[in-house]
Amino acid sequence: MHLAHYLGLLHRSQIELAAAFREVGRMHRDEPDVFHVCERLAVQCDGHAERLRPFAERYSEEAPDEPERLHSTLFSGPRTGGLGLLRDLHDLYLMAAECDIAWTVVGQAAQGARDRELLAVVSACEGETATQLLWLRTRMKQAAPQALVVAA
Repeated sequence: MHLAHYLGLLHRSQIELAAAFREVGRMHRDEPDVFHVCERLAVQCDGHAERLRPFAERYSEEAPDEPERLHSTLFSGPRTGGLGLLRDLHDLYLMAAECDIAWTVVGQAAQGARDRELLAVVSACEGETATQLLWLRTRMKQAAPQALVVAA
């Protein structure tokens, strides 16, 4: 069963996304909304990873290294300034989108396996990930004019 592969991918992606949210929040502490929301979203990602743990055990989680490669490719460290904030939010968005599609794939597998417990976790976490993507998109829209047009 290949579900273990995607459970591993999703589990590691959630851990990497939580770490990235924390890095960006700390780097952009001068933006109070960014710091506080990133901290809250990191805790949410930690919760997602924890909720996946019983299923990883049940299906013998395979932990691929793709999420770690994605994190290191996107984050050689958070950036400073307005443009840095915009780029960091953009990178977070890409990482969250990876989680979003993985939730979709795992949800389809849960339906196929008739695993109602996993499906319930997917449903809850997928909705929270969609909210993360919405906040990131909105915050990028807010940051873009200042970073791209006004700042010299």
